[in-house]
Amino acid sequence: IVDYRYSLVRGNARASVDDAKSPTRLLSSLQELAMAARPVETELKLTKAPRKILTLSEDTQPFGPSAPLEKFKTSNASVDRRIESCYYDRDLKAAEAVNSLYLRGVLVTRIQKTFSLGMFGEGGRRKIVPTRWSITAVDSTISQNLIDRVKGYPTIDEYRVYGFDVYDNQYVAILLPEQWRFEWVEAWFPNTTWNQFTNQPYVIGDYEEHFGRTTYAKVGGCYYSTRLAVTEALEKEGKQAAAIVLRETYPGYLMPLGVWNVRESIRTLMKQRFRAFDTFKGALWFALGKMKIPREKWVASSVLISRELTQTKITSY
Repeated sequence: IVDYRYSLVRGNARASVDDAKSPTRLLSSLQELAMAARPVETELKLTKAPRKILTLSEDTQPFGPSAPLEKFKTSNASVDRRIESCYYDRDLKAAEAVNSLYLRGVLVTRIQKTFSLGMFGEGGRRKIVPTRWSITAVDSTISQNLIDRVKGYPTIDEYRVYGFDVYDNQYVAILLPEQWRFEWVEAWFPNTTWNQFTNQPYVIGDYEEHFGRTTYAKVGGCYYSTRLAVTEALEKEGKQAAAIVLRETYPGYLMPLGVWNVRESIRTLMKQRFRAFDTFKGALWFALGKMKIPREKWVASSVLISRELTQTKITSY
């Protein structure tokens, strides 16, 4: 992945966020490129040799060498009519465009790129959006729409545990036969990207109740990409559940690959064969048995786990 990303040369140029209202020639070319139905031949002329650096972020994919852009040219592109229709509809709100494209089968990553270029929304309100914000905005918008649909479905009939490991990350999801709630908790072990200076795992997470949240999740974009992957699986099954998703990241995960990596990992996680249980404790102890951090640490770090273990439900009587 790193070799591939490092081999891609980028040209960069300054732009105002408001350029999307009346696109410059460069922005128009980029928007046309983003609408292309198939790969398009492009030509860049840079003002100087690219800097040989690799830019890393937990939110975005690694970025390779870059240099200021002098000229940009593309061959004629055959546009994706689904994206084109939303682009030219200057009365369509951005959220409506995002959900429409998703339901019509446009890849989430393509929606995020076009969203970042300010291609959606009411004409006078369109803005260019930083990549990391566009990724989270699209994940959040689509998953919220799916949540609204999932809330109308019957709950699953059992407690479920899903497990999956990739790139030295262990993922576990626990689904509960209850109304929709969601929690994402991740633990970064020592000598990983976000835990360089301690000898204990760094654990952070956030959650939402049945009626959602109004503030940005403190754990960042991974929260929304995971929420999207989980709600996709529930929507496909036509079921509702509460979901607790845990992640442990070990030193073998050499560098962050971006939110897309978490989204695709959780999508794969939710396609695994699950283990069914009659009780939450049975499911929880089985799930935590897949993790390296002690049970007590996970229980103390998760709001929904703690509540589930300590609160008595009316259905118990």
